[in-house]
Amino acid sequence: MMFKVIYFAVLFSVSLVILGLWLLNRRRYRTQLLVFPKVSILIAARNEEHTILRCLQAIESLDYPRDKLEILIGDDASTDNTYRVVRQFIQDKPHYKCITVTQNLGLARGKGNVLAHLAHLATSNYFFITDADIQVPPSWIQVMLAQVRPYIGIVTGITTVTGNRLFDKLQSIDWIYALGLFQVVTDLDLPVFTMGNNMLITREAYEATGGYENIPFSITEDAKLYQEVVKKHFHTVNIFDPSVLALSTPALDMRQLLWQRRRWMEGISHIPFYMAAVFILYSCFYPVWIPFFQEVSPIFYWGILVAKIIWQAAFIRLCAQRVNLKFPIWQLVVYEFFMMFLGIASIVYYILPVKITWKQRKYA
Repeated sequence: MMFKVIYFAVLFSVSLVILGLWLLNRRRYRTQLLVFPKVSILIAARNEEHTILRCLQAIESLDYPRDKLEILIGDDASTDNTYRVVRQFIQDKPHYKCITVTQNLGLARGKGNVLAHLAHLATSNYFFITDADIQVPPSWIQVMLAQVRPYIGIVTGITTVTGNRLFDKLQSIDWIYALGLFQVVTDLDLPVFTMGNNMLITREAYEATGGYENIPFSITEDAKLYQEVVKKHFHTVNIFDPSVLALSTPALDMRQLLWQRRRWMEGISHIPFYMAAVFILYSCFYPVWIPFFQEVSPIFYWGILVAKIIWQAAFIRLCAQRVNLKFPIWQLVVYEFFMMFLGIASIVYYILPVKITWKQRKYA
């Protein structure tokens, strides 16, 4: 019983510290550019015929000089009409270029390999990386670029899921919650993570790592690149602001979501120990709480769960408000049980002896 008491004391103490840091340690971001340098937008696409037009239309709406934009799209041996859709869209747009990638560069595989090819084609000093199913906001380039200083290697925006189903809303809550926890740590000037669907990396930082072709393969290529950039003593910036809020298409069903989570769990090995400790602390809640009913009164037992839900809902609402989103209270309550199920299912899925499947491609 003593272990459980200590665990819950630590859990709620850490939770209060996180809430306090979110409220009191908010970082302010620069939003104005004095000059507008040329930038390269790199997009790796595989079997995205139904989503890539949404991505490209958002890029067409960017608030940035057209003659300073270079958009490079790499078709990763798609088996659908992705290449044809892209070619039709860019046929009268000379600042776009689309290539088909069929060969591996060095150690690079999958998305990392496509980005390695595109980086070789890029002619600017700033690489903006997003995914083919992502819709970036008009201010994306300007605000991300405004954070760059000589010692900054990577700037990361924020992404969440869009959609009308309850399943989509719960995924959106999950993203905002996780990214909010990350942001608390990054606002302490501690390196944590990046997202390969909403990031800027300078040419200097990218080339200092040797590029994806010289980085050992990882299914979470963005986390591995981030780790290598930090090793080269570059600083990083994470922005939690609506001006850089990108919208992703949701996982269509639970099976697809579990594949996504398994892929992300592979990337946990690349995050710093202090962030891993926070996630382990929260993921242990139900394994510790469920058997606790044998040792305490029902009021105290259920009170622990209610306290967790209240803190969690308050934190998520604060995070959502910062990026002009709003989730009803009932969805935040449902999310607690969604998260419990997803956490258990993800662990089971992770230990199953099956290969990771992503974009109709299997990885060991």
